Amino acid sequence: MIDSDLALLYGVTTKRLNEQVKRNKKRFPLDFMFQLTKKEKDEVVANCDHLQKLVFSAVLPYVFTEPGVAMLSSVLNSEKAVRVNIQIIRIFIKLREFISTHKELAHKLNQLENKIGKHDEEIQTIFQAIRLLTSIPESKKRRIGFVS
Repeated sequence: MIDSDLALLYGVTTKRLNEQVKRNKKRFPLDFMFQLTKKEKDEVVANCDHLQKLVFSAVLPYVFTEPGVAMLSSVLNSEKAVRVNIQIIRIFIKLREFISTHKELAHKLNQLENKIGKHDEEIQTIFQAIRLLTSIPESKKRRIGFVS
């Protein structure tokens, strides 16, 4: 999530959020937060209508990953920040559960497909055996009777 969106959620200014992050730099390693490049900022602004205000900003925005968003609660101690952070964590948990369920469902479908495929082969083998058992063998005996 981008810093301006998080600041809005937490009820603080983007400047205040970034000040607190800079004061607590040790809490935000690269896998928690990173700063966009000029090119990345231009792409984000072009693709996200709600970020049009960043067009004229000289400051490159920060982006926070899931753990970075969670870490903000220890940096921003406002009442709203704590409540919002709890909601964000709950949403991340639900998303993770949904993704996990989706993976489990896909795995079960693959298992079922493999099982059906195996049964198809077995059924074909049974039909071949039945055909062999029910087919009338050709007789090699000479027919009795008058031949013209």
